[in-house]
Amino acid sequence: MYELKTKETEASVIEFIQSVENAKKREDAYKLFDIFTETTGYQAKMWGSSIIGFGAYHYKYDSGHEGDAPLVGYSPRKSKISLYFATGDTNREELLTTFGKHTSGKACVYINKVDDIHIDVLIQLIKQSVTFLENLYPEKK
Repeated sequence: MYELKTKETEASVIEFIQSVENAKKREDAYKLFDIFTETTGYQAKMWGSSIIGFGAYHYKYDSGHEGDAPLVGYSPRKSKISLYFATGDTNREELLTTFGKHTSGKACVYINKVDDIHIDVLIQLIKQSVTFLENLYPEKK
């Protein structure tokens, strides 16, 4: 049976951020920590070894696959900072048009640094993602 690799852990978020080698990326990780914490009202938790997540939900697909995931999160990776938002809300793509310099994949939005983006749009992306997922998966984890 498939087992999820990215699970909530008891690892210290602050220790993880302190371990980020690049000083600018570490500074941005702290900025994002403050923005995500203030916007969501959730305590930051480590998910796997490198994702800082806020809140959580339990999903179950028609296929029977189920698991837990953070409502929103980010990861200060070596090349770029990965931001994790819900993908099912159509407002996401509209918000990304005014977000600032970024690239995006199916589930992630990638930025080089916080100075490249509009913080007010980041806050809107966080809020819409949390609202969307809490409405889609109302049962609390």
